[in-house]
Amino acid sequence: MGITRNGLPIRSIDTVCNGDIIKLNLSDEKFLEPNPELKVPVIFENEDIAIFEKPAGMPVHPSIKHQGDTLGNCFAYLYPEFTFRPINRLDCNTSGLCAVAKNSYGASHYQGKIKKTYFAVAEGITEESGTINAPIARERESIILRCVREDGQKAVTHYKRLLFNEKYSLLEVNPETGRTHQIRVHFAYIGHPLAGDDMYGGKTDIINRQALHCGIMEFDGKIIKSQLSSDISDIFEEDFLI
Repeated sequence: MGITRNGLPIRSIDTVCNGDIIKLNLSDEKFLEPNPELKVPVIFENEDIAIFEKPAGMPVHPSIKHQGDTLGNCFAYLYPEFTFRPINRLDCNTSGLCAVAKNSYGASHYQGKIKKTYFAVAEGITEESGTINAPIARERESIILRCVREDGQKAVTHYKRLLFNEKYSLLEVNPETGRTHQIRVHFAYIGHPLAGDDMYGGKTDIINRQALHCGIMEFDGKIIKSQLSSDISDIFEEDFLI
């Protein structure tokens, strides 16, 4: 990142005076292959951030198995001048809002400052509301799986029940911390795994992916909402307006 004062390069430790014109060059290297075939809605943006409505089944980052079909490849096409800097990361099969910074300033400014609200369908009838405070660690034999364990990192999840039927509960979930698979692990831990989440004990008879959707983001006095995906709302046979 380059810094100039009155058109001349300076260092971050140099003194500036009243009236000086300071410019930051926020451009940086691009490395993801753009894919114009990917269509992911951008539901909010400003000069520093773009918020996508990511569908289930799309990874955020490229991997060995996913080289051109990720949110990063979509971003690279829509914003060829920017490097892909996701601020929140959703699992491949989690749908909903995913914020991406357009530059290093946006990445720094918004990191840890976006409040996220998720909507999940858990198996069974949960309590009307509650807090799950249980540390999460990596399963010793697995790179991917997580579990509740005393020597894990602090993890706290707040929830309230919005709807329920004889088999499922629709929950509003507010994670206080951001551990990998936190919501999925916590609800499995209390005996209510997410519908469709066979990795953590959920059944796939009604939905074939974890029923988890990032539905609301709040930052800088703004509230951004994403409509609950149809495969989740169909579980309750009614539309649920966020």
